[in-house]
Amino acid sequence: MTIELPRTAMLGVGSMSGSVLQGLLAAGLDPATVALTTRSEASAAAWRERGLAATATDTDPEANRAAVRGAGLVVLGVKPYLVGEVLDEVAASLHPGAVVVSVAVGTTLASMEARVPAGVRVVRALPNTPIGVGHGVTGVSAGSTADADAVALASSVFAVSGQVLEVPEHQLDALSAVSGSGPAYVFLLVEQWQQAAEGLGFTPEQAATMVQGTLRGAVELLAASGRGPAELRRAVTSPKGTTERAVAVLQEADLADTFTRASRAAIARAEEIAAS
Repeated sequence: MTIELPRTAMLGVGSMSGSVLQGLLAAGLDPATVALTTRSEASAAAWRERGLAATATDTDPEANRAAVRGAGLVVLGVKPYLVGEVLDEVAASLHPGAVVVSVAVGTTLASMEARVPAGVRVVRALPNTPIGVGHGVTGVSAGSTADADAVALASSVFAVSGQVLEVPEHQLDALSAVSGSGPAYVFLLVEQWQQAAEGLGFTPEQAATMVQGTLRGAVELLAASGRGPAELRRAVTSPKGTTERAVAVLQEADLADTFTRASRAAIARAEEIAAS
């Protein structure tokens, strides 16, 4: 997939928005169409070496305002507590009709719309970290003035590096709790599973090979087979066999309830951030 975007400003490029930008560049986006800001000069210099116009806010107080002038698309990569401050800073410099996309958790569409001029269309997007390897899952929610074109433009930014789900904003925190926080759940599972393998006498290297190889293979099988996870689980679980005994122990842990409680804890935290 190749991509063309209007002149694009990316403000506060860090880990997540940096991964998004990497995906866009890999999809053929012309670096000359992007102006970006970072906090530090060292980070900005690294992007300039790749042919992008990058400025550090630590050294240039006009960096954000200069980046958004004439931009049809503005992506906010700053921390949630800075979104309002940055929008106040650049509001007068935003191009009429520009699409502003935030990737911050807990920053509502209404709070952003209150800070931008009439005609500027606001969209929220919550990608997850696998976007950095082309397998992201991103939730997108449209603001009250964001039309279909604005949503399509915002979605295209993330679709080159994974899958995009358009959801109403009231579901966005829940989506983040599932797919946004989800990689951490997987990494915790792998971490604990490998520790269990080491407890059975395998070396750390052997444990990593078994666990990560099994996980990767199982996910690929799930994607390629066209069968649901329950059906595939039953195919592995012979009646009265060893896997049946192991699965019974896992089911005693009530994983569905555990994941539900974890998700609700993440949602509650997002709501706290929005209220702060």
